[in-house]
Amino acid sequence: MEGLHDWQRDMPGFGEAGQARLRAATVLVSRIGGVGGTAAMYLAAAGVGRLVLAHAGNLRLSDLNRQMLMSHGAVGTPRVDAARRRLKELAPDAEVETVAENPTADNVERLVARADLAVAAGPLFEERLALNRACVRKGIPLVDAAMYGWTVQVTAVLPRRTACLACLYPEPPPGWNRRFPVFGAVAGTAGALAAAEAIKRLSGAEDGLAGRLLLGDLRDMGFRSVRTSRRAGCPVCG
Repeated sequence: MEGLHDWQRDMPGFGEAGQARLRAATVLVSRIGGVGGTAAMYLAAAGVGRLVLAHAGNLRLSDLNRQMLMSHGAVGTPRVDAARRRLKELAPDAEVETVAENPTADNVERLVARADLAVAAGPLFEERLALNRACVRKGIPLVDAAMYGWTVQVTAVLPRRTACLACLYPEPPPGWNRRFPVFGAVAGTAGALAAAEAIKRLSGAEDGLAGRLLLGDLRDMGFRSVRTSRRAGCPVCG
């Protein structure tokens, strides 16, 4: 009988052992907008056993150009509820836990403590830096993904081994607001890249974006990766 994950088991170096690692893993995704929602969808489809989705607030009509886990019928209802329903339709065996909160200094330790890996996909650098701090303290790998306009960026933080997000951004860069220009296809690209990075990390691959920052501009389809290094005196990982 054909199984959901038959084709990906054929991936070199993955196989049944890699699938078992995904099945045993818990991933925190914060948040589940255009970037994080896409990441959550591909993680569920790949067979990650447990997803913790953190996102406050109700769905708005203007979210639907990029939030593919949502639908018109869910406008005005909590995003996390709509996301859970869709993910369970896609992957009934996945455990999907929802937290109707955005990361803050008060809850980030609790959110991160649930996970083997975290995906930071919020629009605000303050949230992503808070997740970075908690992941470094807890020793939990972090995949950070973001987009703005036509540009995407993705990196992986391995605590105490690679540069953390605070090494790259000691302060939140100006201009990153909650509302920003966005095409759904660009947000989805960032989310798919984040999911691929998380899948590699969870299934035991040693390569990937550890120690590198992937930068892409979808206007000309140009991509490059930049080597990163830990910053001396970083208050988070130094």
